[in-house]
Amino acid sequence: MSQIITAETGLSGTPDQVDPVTFEVLRSLFDYAAARMSSILQRSSFSQILADNVDFSNAIYDAELRLLAQAANCPVHLAAMHFSAKALAAKFDIERLEEGDILVVNDPYNGGTHINDLTFMMPIMHKGRRIAFAVSRGHWMDLGGGAAGGLAGSNHVAAEGLRVPPLKIFRAGKPNEDVFDILLANSRTPQFIRGDLQAHLGALRGAEREMQRAAERYGTDLLLAAMRQLIAYTERISRKGIEAIPDGVYEAEDWADTDGQTDDPVKVKVTIKVEGSDITVDFEGSDRAVVGAINSPVANTAAAVYYALQFFVGPDAPANAGMFAPIRIVLPDDCWLNAKWPMPVVNCTCITAGKVAAAVWQALAKAIPGQIIAPTFADANWFMATVTTNSGTTLFTDILSGGWGGTPFHDGMSVTMDPLGNCLNTPAESAELMHRIVYERFDLLQDSGGAGRNRGGLGSAFEVRFLGHGTLGIETSRTRSGSPGVNGGDTSPAQRMLRIGPKKSQVIGGLAADGSWKNPISGTHAFAPGEVFRFEATGGGGWGNPLERDPAAVLDDVLDEYVSREAANSQYGVVLSADGLRLDPQATAARRAELSRERRNPHA
Repeated sequence: MSQIITAETGLSGTPDQVDPVTFEVLRSLFDYAAARMSSILQRSSFSQILADNVDFSNAIYDAELRLLAQAANCPVHLAAMHFSAKALAAKFDIERLEEGDILVVNDPYNGGTHINDLTFMMPIMHKGRRIAFAVSRGHWMDLGGGAAGGLAGSNHVAAEGLRVPPLKIFRAGKPNEDVFDILLANSRTPQFIRGDLQAHLGALRGAEREMQRAAERYGTDLLLAAMRQLIAYTERISRKGIEAIPDGVYEAEDWADTDGQTDDPVKVKVTIKVEGSDITVDFEGSDRAVVGAINSPVANTAAAVYYALQFFVGPDAPANAGMFAPIRIVLPDDCWLNAKWPMPVVNCTCITAGKVAAAVWQALAKAIPGQIIAPTFADANWFMATVTTNSGTTLFTDILSGGWGGTPFHDGMSVTMDPLGNCLNTPAESAELMHRIVYERFDLLQDSGGAGRNRGGLGSAFEVRFLGHGTLGIETSRTRSGSPGVNGGDTSPAQRMLRIGPKKSQVIGGLAADGSWKNPISGTHAFAPGEVFRFEATGGGGWGNPLERDPAAVLDDVLDEYVSREAANSQYGVVLSADGLRLDPQATAARRAELSRERRNPHA
């Protein structure tokens, strides 16, 4: 049996027409209201992960709970939020909601993704009439569980923290203090709870003010007509984008390195079927549910599909429910991409979503090779750590970025957050001010991009020194092999984690020098005072045959120390002069001919 996921807009016929100037003004206003939410949330939040890492998302939905506009926040949040909104609407009749009511949910099996992501929803009323909903989603630092941030490496969701079913946290503007008390009592960082909650409330109120002001100025009927027209407009653009993809069936696979409980890779199998202006994404053939915490709830899997396709279907279309309408998703019931209680899920957003998106991109590479980009490092590489000294224990976090894949037009971006996150790294200054740690390194990692006619962007080398006793939990993948290339491009190197002490270094995740492989999400790692955590993030995959790369571009990369002289020779067939400052054209031609024969007959 399989579960079919569709996202019909509910619009029929031709929506009411609003004149083009007013339509564009209101479209911009809806976008501004969502962006205003994000500005308020970041400026007023208390926790590091919201204020510094910007791990949150905000959106406006219309009166019928169709996505209307969203801020440029986390794609994996934004495409999943309508599942949370629908779950809240199923529990609470939206026709009975009052002004000032605020609902909340994080349940992975009822509209949520992983437990850390809480979604808040509030109806927006004007003169007693519901005109929209404001929805705000944020990753909270800690909601209990067996380890900081829920990164317990467990085989049961209970170890990942407090599961919140759909609840009414504000009633007619008055807070439900009992819910507040439960949240405060189930967190290692209670000092952030009330402040972050008030920040979400401020974001919702900010959207309410903007939308009410618009209704007052333009009238409710015109406002609602513009909403319908906007969603229909995006659907038309998205369908035209799908029509530009040749009809056919396209398949691909990608792999998570492990579920954290075994050493076995876990497969994503995707089959994309394009028929006219409709597209079906079928995950039949993907691995069954796993024991470890990479199982993906429906909302997370669907979100990864939506944002992966949106890059190519309608990247310039206004982001709303219209972009989901042409997409049909098929999920087998007993599958790690269709998590059911009590499957652990904490790593679903940072590992699994990236693998789903990478598989979709690799399938599309067979349909539109001239447009697709190579996969990114495909992980948010999120870690949580505690540091304990005589003055107490603090909890800090960071999100380690890597490289994006090469494109048909240029090299991939270096040290950029994976597209699923769109977050920011923690500023070293604020981290060192709040915690007994020292950020010692964060720089480009040479030779980390996949070779190609257009090279993958570079990853990063990150080091932090613990000044107290530390425990660190991390999720990551791409530690067996790196980011795949497309159209003949090469795979990037694998990621790796190390513990560096005064006398020795030890690989704690990924491939060691002796060829052994350490499970990268096997739980928490202990660090003694003075020891360094080092993470080597990979780059993106290469696009096109690296032997077709302009030798002058390879020389520039060597001079910039993006590519080593050895890699220039072995991967690109580019030979430099003795001083390494000039090309040797004759030796380069001979070396490229040799490598070209090897690529045509790799087993010779």
